[in-house]
Amino acid sequence: MSTGMRTHTSAGTGTGRNARRGLEGQVAVVTGAARGVGELLARKLSARGATLALVGLEPAELAGVAASLYGEAHHWHADVTDHEAMARVAREVEERFGKADIVVANAGVATGGPFADSDPAAWKRVIEVNLVGSAVTGRAFLPALTASRGYFLQIASLAALTPAPMMTAYCASKSGVEAFAHSLRAEVGHKGVRVGVGYLSWTDTDMVRGADQDEVMRELRARLPWPSNKTYPLGPAVDRIVAGIERRSAHVYGQWWLRGMQSVRGCLPSVIGTVGQREMRRFGNRIEGLRTGLVGAGGAADEKARADGRARADR
Repeated sequence: MSTGMRTHTSAGTGTGRNARRGLEGQVAVVTGAARGVGELLARKLSARGATLALVGLEPAELAGVAASLYGEAHHWHADVTDHEAMARVAREVEERFGKADIVVANAGVATGGPFADSDPAAWKRVIEVNLVGSAVTGRAFLPALTASRGYFLQIASLAALTPAPMMTAYCASKSGVEAFAHSLRAEVGHKGVRVGVGYLSWTDTDMVRGADQDEVMRELRARLPWPSNKTYPLGPAVDRIVAGIERRSAHVYGQWWLRGMQSVRGCLPSVIGTVGQREMRRFGNRIEGLRTGLVGAGGAADEKARADGRARADR
């Protein structure tokens, strides 16, 4: 926990469905908060007066983030796929802060490469963390959000809007969390709980930098059509997410052009299927036998945490 000067935000501006709500006094839970989107989001929410509950697998990094925030904050070491652990976190957040107003299901991992040669454990873990972990997070905190008439934001991706070769696990998981959030919105809206989906293209995080370390994956991404072939700065994307949280938006777009993808997404599988086959032929035997585990520092942290858990279980 830390203290310091806070940026003042008014209680709210405007009226109606899309009015911004001030974050002063709000309790925000962010999963995957040790680095990347989660870390910067925690900083920006804190600067606007929110109290932060940080959740993740890297206790030292989480403690550092919590200590550097403007206002009250605490961190919890938990695997988002663990029902018991996340239920415990939800109870302790309410015991410590009295409520939870905002929950951002941000924790995620990624792997790449051809499906036929993929590491089964890494492929499964992407689904577990990104999709199952989001559902576990929602289940744990839904009672608190119902009590506070709060907001659940599911971080998805461009991968939810369009399929891509060499990204089967990630695309499947992000399509899944988008559908999960839309279904949940329909279930809980009458209780006053708002549910949003946040979409991000390639954004400058450890995950994206880790994926770019593989030459084939880097070249494939560079050959995507503009503007999806660019890496975008983290700050502006997170600013858009914060604005979406303030509005309790149903859809939040980290890059301006992603909104337009919604209107053409129906035709994208056919287009990507045709273009993807051409690219796979072009790369030929360069992709044969390519096996990629979880990418980036976050992926390494996830693998270490699971290895440590197995070692403890064997003692």
